[in-house]
Amino acid sequence: MSDKEFYEILGFVKASNYRIRTLKSIGEELKTPTQIAKELNVQTSHISATLQALKNNNIVFCVNENVRKGRLYACSDLGLKILEEL
Repeated sequence: MSDKEFYEILGFVKASNYRIRTLKSIGEELKTPTQIAKELNVQTSHISATLQALKNNNIVFCVNENVRKGRLYACSDLGLKILEEL
């Protein structure tokens, strides 16, 4: 990934307080959308939408995609690199 591409994605994350807070909440852990929502005092639907946007940009990933409830999310290597910049 080029520096330009990295900074575009970093800008994408920084453009949303939800994205920043969600990424920081996950950090190096595995978390469900409900855990993140409770921690941030935000509706789970907002977190789910935020996670989907982060997932679409390869910033986070779901480690158990096939389950309906209890999905666990983690930061990708790119997500961890972005966390260093936040």
